[in-house]
Amino acid sequence: MTKDLKQAALDYHALPTPGKIGIAITKPCNSQADLSLAYTPGVAEPVRAIAEDEENAFKYTAKGNLVAVITDGTAVLGLGNVGALAGKPVMEGKAVLFKRFADIDVFDIEVDSDTSEQFIETVERIATTFGGINLEDIAAPHCFEIEKRLAEKLDIPVFHDDQHGTAIIIAAGLMNALELQSKTIEAAKIVCLGAGAAGIASMTLLVSLGAKLENLRLVDRKGVIRSARDGLNEYKQAFAIETDDVTLEDAMTNADVFIGVSGANLVNEAMLASMADKPIVFALSNPDPEISPKLARSVRSDLIMATGRSDYPNQVNNVLGFPFIFRGALDVRAKAINEEMKVAAVNALCALAHEPVPQEVLDAYQAESMSFGLDYIIPKPLDSRLMDYVASAVAKAAVESGVARAPYPAHYPQNV
Repeated sequence: MTKDLKQAALDYHALPTPGKIGIAITKPCNSQADLSLAYTPGVAEPVRAIAEDEENAFKYTAKGNLVAVITDGTAVLGLGNVGALAGKPVMEGKAVLFKRFADIDVFDIEVDSDTSEQFIETVERIATTFGGINLEDIAAPHCFEIEKRLAEKLDIPVFHDDQHGTAIIIAAGLMNALELQSKTIEAAKIVCLGAGAAGIASMTLLVSLGAKLENLRLVDRKGVIRSARDGLNEYKQAFAIETDDVTLEDAMTNADVFIGVSGANLVNEAMLASMADKPIVFALSNPDPEISPKLARSVRSDLIMATGRSDYPNQVNNVLGFPFIFRGALDVRAKAINEEMKVAAVNALCALAHEPVPQEVLDAYQAESMSFGLDYIIPKPLDSRLMDYVASAVAKAAVESGVARAPYPAHYPQNV
């Protein structure tokens, strides 16, 4: 960032009021009568109703539209373990996106904890306040245990967006890219560089979509995750296969797909040149990808490429997913976000990218045209149709898979 941009970012967060979010009152509070309803004595009535039946909390409080965005600050953006408090601007930013794209209210919560156990206990004790929990910026491998145990303990959706949000957008873009390159997920050799939260979740979801474990190469700092390696944690061990591929260079040979969720400039020209015909490259490290689009296209004119940046085509951006996934889950009072709901979100994003792009989206991105193809494999974040497509698909999947406590909403599209 330039000096001017850094100062602009600080000013944006500081002025005219510190921070990016606040609390709005949703009912009249202009008279003594209003106040008597808002607080004492009128508030006693919903208290009694909820004490009698906890489901009434969804009727009389904001619980059903309230998500907690929670971090321990151990893996904040690309900045690492900066601590819980330093992660607060990011959590507030996540709250802005929830509200802007899906009209979901958020409390951001930063937890000072030394162990996974402390974090889990803290979240478990406050969870009754919320309709859903969005875990954010928690380092692997602790994030896997934290999410798993909270999902088992709580009866509301628990979703680690760095895992599943990233995985869902990657999977949607990849399924469309495979279609364009006349390939199938069942046959594709897929290399994933980065075996943290996003990498492992992405590979897990791709297996749910049909990828074959023997065709996957998950790569960390020590090379390919394979059966011959010792000291693998249980999450990496799930992807340890019998293979002669040891290095990233080995894995990239004849690969159909490269997914990078790692670091800048880790893929060179030779690796890219060794990939199969019509390769797919998702270089998602931010701000600098594993290989720059300009360099990649100078080596392979037959590739489809995506990055995590908004200034290149095919941005893999989590905002395409989490607001609408939670919207759908909250609107049917889902007890979880399960695999069926994740797959439904993938399929909805895939389908929307095939649809004609409305003028309002073209105007927002100052584009004359936009259509399904090499430079448009996933929808744009400012496409208002995401709500109809993704939220409704997730809600329907929740109902059909048995985790919903309310019916599919009447105001949602009925033909999904």
